[in-house]
Amino acid sequence: MTVANGKSVEMLHPLHTAAVPKPELLCIFGTGDLGRSLGLRLLQSGYEVVYGSRRPHSCGPLPLGAQVMSHAAAARSASLIFICVHREHYEFMETMAPQLEGKVLVDLSNNLKKNVYPEANAAYLQRLVPKAAVVKGLNTLSAWALQNGLLAGKQVYLCGNSAEAKRAVAEMATKLGLTVLDRGSLSAAGELEDFPLQLFPEWRLPLRVAVGLTTFFFFYLLIRVVIYAYVEQGKDISYQIMVSLANKVFPIVSLIMLSLCYLPGVIAAFFQLYRGTKYKRFPDWLDRWMLCRKQMGLIALGFAFLHVILTFIIPIRYAFRQNLIPRVVDEIKNNKTTPFYFDNTEAWGTDSFYVLGILGFFLFVLLGLTSLPSVGGTLSWREFSFIQSKLGHLTLCICTAHGYIYGWNKFLRPSTYNWYTPPGYMLCLIVPSVVLVLKLLLLLPCVDRTLTRIRQGWERTPPREEMDKINATGL
Repeated sequence: MTVANGKSVEMLHPLHTAAVPKPELLCIFGTGDLGRSLGLRLLQSGYEVVYGSRRPHSCGPLPLGAQVMSHAAAARSASLIFICVHREHYEFMETMAPQLEGKVLVDLSNNLKKNVYPEANAAYLQRLVPKAAVVKGLNTLSAWALQNGLLAGKQVYLCGNSAEAKRAVAEMATKLGLTVLDRGSLSAAGELEDFPLQLFPEWRLPLRVAVGLTTFFFFYLLIRVVIYAYVEQGKDISYQIMVSLANKVFPIVSLIMLSLCYLPGVIAAFFQLYRGTKYKRFPDWLDRWMLCRKQMGLIALGFAFLHVILTFIIPIRYAFRQNLIPRVVDEIKNNKTTPFYFDNTEAWGTDSFYVLGILGFFLFVLLGLTSLPSVGGTLSWREFSFIQSKLGHLTLCICTAHGYIYGWNKFLRPSTYNWYTPPGYMLCLIVPSVVLVLKLLLLLPCVDRTLTRIRQGWERTPPREEMDKINATGL
């Protein structure tokens, strides 16, 4: 405190006099759902937001704290502008070329279908406003995700011809909690605009396999069970289609698809052993197969759940209860009791069948849980590998044994082969049995040792450069 002219004057600390930095002002063209949601998120992240609208005074409710003005006035007030309007309405920006000169335009637009226009929306925008820096990005964000703040760690893509403009957009996106991936120049805009139009791309092959297997085994069992009983025995058991027949199809498809999760890994190992190196690419079909193993496993788990549910409801079905009534009535009329015959072998087989089924399903569920990102992210690489590989093969082994025990005393019975066709459970054991046998071959010490060396970088034949050097020296 000092005294000036007989009055005390309090000295302010330099920190007190420092001006508080003004929040950066960002502009949004478009007051629809996406524009309002993006503005709300930007305001929550500490930015100031101004909207550019054709009807500034009647554009509907906007986030609290945002300003709204004409497109031209809004463009003059900010250097970074988000374009949240459809491509059909881009023409007005061509007339605003002077106001948009030197501005960074972030194009968030998407189309309803692929290949609707001859060029990407962002390329069209750049042609309309050639002196602006157009950046394609954030178009994979939905209004719902922006409103609910579900952005932490979410990946977004950017592309543009100006590195400086992309850097400005990337800094803004990082403050929103997004992870930014640079996809290069604006020529990649078409690829980015196709991303939101993809419909489960990694699920297509597994779903096709599941539908194909389900269709084949359904009609196969329909012919050898229902139609066979009607033609050969004169019995109408069509009621079995809904539950009993379905309960035969679901476990078959589940076991085959589980084995298909581990078959590509075995095939890849034999490719590496044959080539003597890990540096050669696998065939495209094998690469594609390996990339969708997780989806195949989850679909297989879904079929296993259906099998368990149908197994539980079988005893309460009408047909099952009706089959018990004649037996009870017959025993009452004849005053007799059906004796209980204890077969130790049959009892062991039945109990083993149920125990292996329960244990296999438990491990199957464990595999499904660890494949979730929220669970798998908490595991170390060794823990995840142990569960998905070693425990996965154990699950396949147990489920296969469950199938073998189901038919252990039926394989050699002539009555098992209706119209000389094998039962469905015999056919479904082929693929998992092949996978397990091949896996056992890979576990042989001599094979495992060589495969481990190859995966650590050893090559059976030296690289071409070394061969050329050896030939040149004559050694």
